[in-house]
Amino acid sequence: MSEAARESEGARVSEAARESEAARANGVPSAQELLSRAAVTAFRLNGQFLSVADELARPAGLTSAWWQVLGAVLVEPLPVAGIARSMGITRQSVQRIADLLVERGLAEYTENPAHRRAKLLRVTDAGRRAVARIGPPHAEFAARLAGELGVEGLSDAVGALERLSEALETLTGADRGGSGPSGVQGVSGGS
Repeated sequence: MSEAARESEGARVSEAARESEAARANGVPSAQELLSRAAVTAFRLNGQFLSVADELARPAGLTSAWWQVLGAVLVEPLPVAGIARSMGITRQSVQRIADLLVERGLAEYTENPAHRRAKLLRVTDAGRRAVARIGPPHAEFAARLAGELGVEGLSDAVGALERLSEALETLTGADRGGSGPSGVQGVSGGS
């Protein structure tokens, strides 16, 4: 990181600290408190989404994890590493699920013209039918959730989650030379 970039980063951090102090004086939680609340809420949401997804996927003979991996390859075949990157989970986790999907005839491995050793995972007709069976209850649950929040409220929530994810990606992009949560160049928060 250049000296100018470090100074710019330092100025942004100092400004954020001043804003947090001013907000706290007005009864608004600090940036650190908000980050903690966001993390706890995201963990809770993850559990809630997985529970709902498992319930929706079960009648189709799938789990939420299987549905997630099949969903990643519905449009086009992808290598396991590409699926893992897009989902934000480890390649090993996706590999285990992909192998199970292939074993059950829901997906298959095909040659990858771009990389001889990294096969592509492709959904089979049986996999497409299983995912299609989830569609009606998924649509019904989405309508119920939109009924709770309103379509605009749901859209706002999704937008906020997407912005938060993008900001975290920017700040923790250690694999691309960014700094991790500690602020140290090339250090990420674990894996």
